[in-house]
Amino acid sequence: MAGIRELAGPFVVPGPSGVAVRDRLKHLTPEDERVLRAVGEHQGALASRDLKIRCAQGLEHGADSWAARKRDLTKVSSSRIAGAITKASNDQWALARRSQAAHIRSLEAGIRTLKHRLSFPLGAKGTKRAAGGYRSKGEWFRKSRRMVDLEAQHAAAVKDWRAGRVRVVCGGRRLLNTRHHLAAAGLTEERWRRRWEAERWFLAADGESGKGFGNETIRVTPTGQVSIKLPAPLAHLANTPHGRYTLASTVAFAHRGVEWADRIQAHRAVAYRIHLDTVRGRWYLTASWQRPLVQAIPWETARAAGVVGVDTNADHFAAYRLDQYGNPVGEPHRFAYDLSGTAHHRDAQIRHALTRLLHWAKQTGVSGIGIEDLDFSAEKTREKHGRRKRFRQLISGIPTGKLKARLVSMAAEQGLAIIAVDPAYTSMWGGQHWQKPLTTPRRKMSRHDAAGIAIGRRARGHPIRRRTAPPPHDRSDRVGHRTAQAAPGAREREGSRPPATDHAPGGVPPSGTRKRQPSASKTVRDAPRTHEWIQNPLLHTG
Repeated sequence: MAGIRELAGPFVVPGPSGVAVRDRLKHLTPEDERVLRAVGEHQGALASRDLKIRCAQGLEHGADSWAARKRDLTKVSSSRIAGAITKASNDQWALARRSQAAHIRSLEAGIRTLKHRLSFPLGAKGTKRAAGGYRSKGEWFRKSRRMVDLEAQHAAAVKDWRAGRVRVVCGGRRLLNTRHHLAAAGLTEERWRRRWEAERWFLAADGESGKGFGNETIRVTPTGQVSIKLPAPLAHLANTPHGRYTLASTVAFAHRGVEWADRIQAHRAVAYRIHLDTVRGRWYLTASWQRPLVQAIPWETARAAGVVGVDTNADHFAAYRLDQYGNPVGEPHRFAYDLSGTAHHRDAQIRHALTRLLHWAKQTGVSGIGIEDLDFSAEKTREKHGRRKRFRQLISGIPTGKLKARLVSMAAEQGLAIIAVDPAYTSMWGGQHWQKPLTTPRRKMSRHDAAGIAIGRRARGHPIRRRTAPPPHDRSDRVGHRTAQAAPGAREREGSRPPATDHAPGGVPPSGTRKRQPSASKTVRDAPRTHEWIQNPLLHTG
């Protein structure tokens, strides 16, 4: 069909490559907290200094400069702490580099849209795929000034990209900007300062296979006892031999505790991180480790027992089960969530909705879940959607990155495969071909429910639009219509079609109206025998 872009094929998303569990450090003594704060501040200062050196090196960084940084840090800490700090600095620089590239792409998308709209006369109408001209001279002038500003930002960003220069804030740029808006954030200067200092601490250590319980710097025994290898300047604070400090608190991982215990007893690498939640005043210990990379199952296997198509929306998941032949089965299901409020609340809402979705999918007996491969990085700028601020906020409110990570991780635990499909036309074709046929007095189909069917069919490799096979020869059409890519204006499509004007069937004139009304029932079944024959006033036309 003309105007339809080439669709990407469905693929099975690889499973998670790592695991992280967390537990609270309860019943810490004042001395324990004092030592943790001292170690965090000392190592945080070292990490900030090393990150500054790494960012200054830019593209000139190499193995020799990495080794030199590690040697300098080893003198004031230990070799393992130095290795963890330098690795974290390298990862932070790489993350900032990727964010810089995404920012450049966003600027380029905005500049293209502005140039396109500025090239039209005032008041020129647009199309469904592209906006038209601006409505007034004032708006045209403001947008032209904005394009100049974006071009300046783009030139500066490209210059930094080519030089390998990134800008990173230890503790987070958002928290730094919150310092200037304390009243809006509901914080006092003292509370902000405590949070800022805690975010800049460094209390983490990478695991090492073959060492005691998988980590020499932060060691956790099978009984849950936590001990820390203190850096050289703080060795006088040790309360156990070999410069270690043992906390009074113990941990017990309720989630994946057996897997964690098996790993540390085999002395396999486990990384640990200790952090303070300043809002609640609680300390936490997070354990993480890598899993062997498992080859994704073939697509044919993932769709063998049917799939569940899931349409992601701003406030709910719309899911529909499809059998092995691509036919919708049962009723539509919706799993609501609320993305307003704090980040912790939004994260909990997404997690609870995914849990309900996966449990239902597991009960249906399907082998995979089809979901759109969403990426709104270039779709939420005000240049693209103009005054549609509410729509831009709706797109920005869907946490696509966090949703993908959580869904893949949680589905792997349930033995379900995730099949990502191209999101193009799923809502439009779903509403056009599936919403009306499946709507009944007892089943209310929404456009989102129909989109779930479209996503599931695409995940199974079936076309979304409903088409029938061409009729045999010498019956009609000579096998020339009703293909899987029939044009919207062509006849011989699915469903009932109006009769052609040149060869109308018998009893139907070219105008499409019947010569006479169809006969209705002559009797009423529940009427007594004494009643005379009456005609039903409700005429059945189909």
